[in-house]
Amino acid sequence: MVITGLVLTGVAALIHLFIFYLESIAWTSERARRTFGTGTVEEAKTQQALAFNQGFYNLFLAVAVALGIAFVAAGNTPVGATLVFTGAGSMVAASLVLGISSPDKLGAALKQGLVPALGIVALAIGLLG
Repeated sequence: MVITGLVLTGVAALIHLFIFYLESIAWTSERARRTFGTGTVEEAKTQQALAFNQGFYNLFLAVAVALGIAFVAAGNTPVGATLVFTGAGSMVAASLVLGISSPDKLGAALKQGLVPALGIVALAIGLLG
């Protein structure tokens, strides 16, 4: 189950890396505007500084999980698991905040939080088992 947990949290890290790309690099693109519902390029530009910053939060969460996976792979499970639980747990917490604060974005919250939540559960079962 440890490997399953690491694979799922690795997928979550990749999802958050893609979110970073959309928010911090491609915010005014058609794909990002469609994904986040920002409307026109002009509307997206008014939010660009906030999206840029938010994208980096997603990048840092992805990096924490990736480093955690690397530590586990290198044999330092306590440090690695701590990083994975912290990064993936923050992803889940952020998805809960999104779903609660913006019920119209529940689909996005599920996309953002379900995979890391499953990864946390699998990793915890694997480490406790």
